[in-house]
Amino acid sequence: MSDLVEISNVSKVYVRGKQKVEVLHHIDLQIAQGDFLALMGPSGSGKTTLLNLIGGLDVPTTGSISVAGLRIDQLGQGALARWRAANVGFIFQFYNLLPMLSAQKNVELPLLLTKLSASQRRQNAAVALQLVGLADRASHKPTELSGGQQQRVAIARAFVSDPALLVCDEPTGDLDRQSAEDVLNLLQTLNREHGKTIVMVTHDPKAAEHARHILHLDKGTLVEQAVSA
Repeated sequence: MSDLVEISNVSKVYVRGKQKVEVLHHIDLQIAQGDFLALMGPSGSGKTTLLNLIGGLDVPTTGSISVAGLRIDQLGQGALARWRAANVGFIFQFYNLLPMLSAQKNVELPLLLTKLSASQRRQNAAVALQLVGLADRASHKPTELSGGQQQRVAIARAFVSDPALLVCDEPTGDLDRQSAEDVLNLLQTLNREHGKTIVMVTHDPKAAEHARHILHLDKGTLVEQAVSA
């Protein structure tokens, strides 16, 4: 299985006033196509920073990041935004749904950046909602949905444009245990049955158990690797 993500000697430094804070230190990491990787570690360990670099939301201070053979660290802002729209689905702790739009319209949003017709956008969104088990909630607005249902709408929105990579930042952090389990099972289905490569930041060991691999960060350094059953 080939590597989808290749990270070589990546460091990330933020400048705060006169102080330089190195958040990531010389990270080397390969993520195989079709993998489901959980990133764990204490607060401030650099997990979200690494996730943002993988998803093209930020750029490294030094080192290289390639996704599907493309050096995304060398792209300008405009090109990077277009690359993200075409290749990455984002799932966050808070669902970031537009409250005035139905579930259907929220899922359609990424497709507005494509050349699909309005009818094709509606059809693709309907298929995505069906896959997450919410076909019967398509006309409901976020306030009419539970937290778990809102997160499933957010997941449908993340994969509706068929990206190769899903990046998830604490996707179950705001959910009760049963809703969290439903969301994690859905992510597993997307990984195992639909071939999506998933990188997930989590504090929750039970959530991490759903991944194929677990990596631990501590103070900006990868400290160990564990393989999930």
